[in-house]
Amino acid sequence: MKRTLFIAFWALTSVFAFAQEDEQGYVDGAWDLKGVTGINLSQTSLSNWSAGGENSMAGNIYLNGGLKRKSGNWLWVNTLVLEYGLSKIESDGTKKTNDNIDFSTQLGYSTNNKLFYTAMGSFKTQFYKGYNYPDKSKIISDFMAPAYSNLSLGLEYRPKSNYSIFFSPASAKLTFVEDDYLSSIGAFGVDPGDKFKAEIGTYLKARLEQGLMENVNLISTLDLFTAYDKSFGNIDVNWDVLISMKINKYLSATLNATLKYDDDVKATNDQGQQIGPKIQFKEILGVGIAYNF
Repeated sequence: MKRTLFIAFWALTSVFAFAQEDEQGYVDGAWDLKGVTGINLSQTSLSNWSAGGENSMAGNIYLNGGLKRKSGNWLWVNTLVLEYGLSKIESDGTKKTNDNIDFSTQLGYSTNNKLFYTAMGSFKTQFYKGYNYPDKSKIISDFMAPAYSNLSLGLEYRPKSNYSIFFSPASAKLTFVEDDYLSSIGAFGVDPGDKFKAEIGTYLKARLEQGLMENVNLISTLDLFTAYDKSFGNIDVNWDVLISMKINKYLSATLNATLKYDDDVKATNDQGQQIGPKIQFKEILGVGIAYNF
């Protein structure tokens, strides 16, 4: 528990490290669309190469954007993250390297343009089947297995349009496991045979969209949840960071990192035995074509 509390505090501090630098505001009644989308590719081709190696290809397509509209005292905020990546090695076939669907929407009402009484909903899953490579005999994930939804009522602090922090003391975390096999083994915290689990707890979400320097932009989102049960204090963490760096008119480099910790997701060792929850980390560095909007 101490480790997850430290991770949560460090991540939250990092999200707001640059927030005071942005002076952007809203235009009442206007839609505000911002984000980045692109594709990263890499390819290796060898012929009679004495040092060894294999032909390979890899690609990753992504979108990370937000759409906001303020009208009077009302503020509607939507965010969408889509990611999918594949790699193909000549001797090992095609493997999935990245897969993510993440959507959230929230509606808030304020009388001072800083604190908003807010209702929020979110949905997370993946596009396609995942495996514990090289074993492809059984899947470890699929579309809607798992899927997570969060329904919350709370307060959001948003003094500027590019950063916010939302806190809910009354939040429902819903877990779906719609695959029969994964449901039967009780994957992702559901009881064996069940395909649904509901937890009530405390939820915090922070988001930052920030220009770090010329042609370098940061989008960071942090989600923290702890349930009102015997595990209270064990914090589920999901922290996403996307840094996009524009090289020239056509090329860009991106760094995409995700840190996760979930008490209900058990890690597996090399012998296939479950050993309890562990910190999960994913990082993708790529060069390709990107469009900032």
